[in-house]
Amino acid sequence: MNSRTRTAWWKTGLGLVLTAVMLFPVYWMLNVSLTRDQDMRKSPPDLFPTNATLDGYRAVFDQQLPYLGTSLVIGLGTVVLTVALSAPAGYALAKLRPRGGGILNFVLLAAQMIPGIIMAMGFYAIYLQLGLLQSVPGLIVADSTLAVPFGVLIFTAFMSGIPGELLQAAKTDGAGALRTFWSIVLPMSRNAVVTVSLFAFLWSWSDFVFASTLAAGGAHQPITLGIYQYIGNNNQEWNAIMATAVVASLPAAVILVLAQRYVAAGVTAGAVKD
Repeated sequence: MNSRTRTAWWKTGLGLVLTAVMLFPVYWMLNVSLTRDQDMRKSPPDLFPTNATLDGYRAVFDQQLPYLGTSLVIGLGTVVLTVALSAPAGYALAKLRPRGGGILNFVLLAAQMIPGIIMAMGFYAIYLQLGLLQSVPGLIVADSTLAVPFGVLIFTAFMSGIPGELLQAAKTDGAGALRTFWSIVLPMSRNAVVTVSLFAFLWSWSDFVFASTLAAGGAHQPITLGIYQYIGNNNQEWNAIMATAVVASLPAAVILVLAQRYVAAGVTAGAVKD
């Protein structure tokens, strides 16, 4: 037991050290966001904000709130569109077994390997003709193209594990495919819904390629463009820049912490079969 205890403590200590190393940039971002302008070029820099100031955060709320609001709308819209498209598709592939389902799965995997900049240029040419450049709906559709293939694969894996007897019982009671999906399959796929929603939101929230290609110069721009432009216009105000990054990171971090239990179950769905 003593040997096992020492091994456990050694592994725990190593894990804490590695975690601290990985999280140090996040801490430093928070530290700089609270540092005064006159202390910014101090050598050596303060490891702790001894004379903390909230000036950077005041600048964020004065200048960056519209960008944050736009990102929130785009993120929620991407989640709704992604789940609306990928959940029925996953159900069809998992339970209805359409012809060519294997080929479709391969296409979905291949779609995730296409570089984002190539897709962005394609969207630019299409949106130029449709008049969707610099629009929120255009960004929602573009961001959904990254999340839908992933969502279909997750839903397919999860829904494949739903007992066929439940679906057969629903069919015996007179429920059609749509009613069965809505009343039985989708409620049972809560973990997959949360997982797909979370990743769709995170991808849209952190997107820069589509935003810079399709929304640059528009009236509604996401927070990634807001930070990029803020760095260019205020390259000496690092406390405000880092405060913007902290505020932009909070929604994603909070959602991830709250949903981690469902994400773990959703991602591992289909990995083990009884």
